[in-house]
Amino acid sequence: MILEDQRFIHEDLERLEQAIADRVAEQPRNLRERLANEHEIAKFLDRIEVQSKRLLEIYKDADGLREKEVQSISTGDQFEEFYKQLEGIKDFHKRYPNEPVENLEQAYKPRQPGDVEFMEIDNMFTGEERFGKFFDLTTIHEQYLNLPGIKRLNYVEYLGVFDTFTPPAMNVKRKDKVSDKYFRYVTELSSYLEGFYKRVKPLEDFDALVATFDEEFDKQWEAKEVPGWTEEQGTKSTAAGSGEGLWCSDCEKEFTNENVYRNHLTGKKHIRAAEAKKASGTTTSAPQPSTNQTSSLAKDLKERAVAGREHRVRCLTDKLKDEREATRHDVVRRQGLTERERRTDWEDLMAEHESRGEGRAGEESDDDDERISNPLNVPLGWDGKPIPYWLYKLHGLGVEYPCEICGNYVYMGRRAFDKHFGEATHIYGLKCLGITSNTNLFREITRIDQAMRLWDKLEQDRKRERDSRDNVVQMEDAEGNVMPERVYYDLQKQGIL
Repeated sequence: MILEDQRFIHEDLERLEQAIADRVAEQPRNLRERLANEHEIAKFLDRIEVQSKRLLEIYKDADGLREKEVQSISTGDQFEEFYKQLEGIKDFHKRYPNEPVENLEQAYKPRQPGDVEFMEIDNMFTGEERFGKFFDLTTIHEQYLNLPGIKRLNYVEYLGVFDTFTPPAMNVKRKDKVSDKYFRYVTELSSYLEGFYKRVKPLEDFDALVATFDEEFDKQWEAKEVPGWTEEQGTKSTAAGSGEGLWCSDCEKEFTNENVYRNHLTGKKHIRAAEAKKASGTTTSAPQPSTNQTSSLAKDLKERAVAGREHRVRCLTDKLKDEREATRHDVVRRQGLTERERRTDWEDLMAEHESRGEGRAGEESDDDDERISNPLNVPLGWDGKPIPYWLYKLHGLGVEYPCEICGNYVYMGRRAFDKHFGEATHIYGLKCLGITSNTNLFREITRIDQAMRLWDKLEQDRKRERDSRDNVVQMEDAEGNVMPERVYYDLQKQGIL
């Protein structure tokens, strides 16, 4: 049966290569189909690797069974070996009568929309991620806001600085970075980016990429050049819960009790974690000292673990910079939409994907962007494409609203025009005209002469109001002089009357 296994693996490898070639030759209609194709190709490549290892083991024939089977067929009674294997097959099917026959041709045929592979893609991404076009860091942003002493940022601001762990973007002290809360935060952020990268780029060798990140980090750490960790490299933190305990780098866990830590080192969970790290080629735990240096070494190991995750976040974000920028633009754009507009926008996006193919995996043609037709000259959206014409008409973006006070600047659409009255440019223009108060009264006024006439009228009204308050009550002195009441009492206090 060894020769049959060998033949079957060869056939399986050929069919896998043909299945990959068929999927590479396909023209996916949308992003969903492209991702489904890439993930299916990645599964085929993994199976090729597994089957090739099995085939090499058969050819090596370490136990000599293959050679023995070949000799029995070539030198012995051929029919005897044939009937022997036939009896084995019959016996197997007697014991497992309902065992289905594996059909390789059926297993690797191209899938159709609605199959399990496409359902897996639908469940692989959240609605915010739009099949890998954008990040979904809302949950991690909430974790960030709960960090002690953190600079509070809204979601849009956070998307711009989440990979920066040094002031002024993140003003966290070094002793607070080795706390369990911060370690969980940076671990969650790193894990999300790793998972996102694997989901949107399944054909890339992620393990090799991470190995280059770790190698770069090791060099920077030895040279003390890791951003945020270059000062006080050997100092000890006196804050509670900031590295005073015992740190296990294999399990990435901190222990406050030495006895619990030593028992942990002999546990099955720790042994499995150490073996997994050794198999992956990463650095394992250093020999544990039995002196007072244990606490300091544990703190250094935890600092290295935190700094390593920060470095990985920076590297992955640099690889995903296009998705990050697209996420910021999409969040800002959707903040100005109503719930109905958001639903319509999502429906338009899905309809666009169904009607327009987005090219083969890994291809982004710049010629498509150059051939965009925009005869109505409507504004462009965040993706560089003209916005829908119904949205253009809804917001009246074709109507021009010039403002002479703002230097004859022309605002497109009523919303932008109404908004600009409270902006710094318009207020500065009013101050240049000498209008320093009651700027709300000048809304809807865009001409300089109109603003000046209104300001003069307001000044005259204020002057008349002051005069009327002073001249309400008239007083007469002994000589018959008539004067306002305020002036009369002032002169009386001075002894003039």
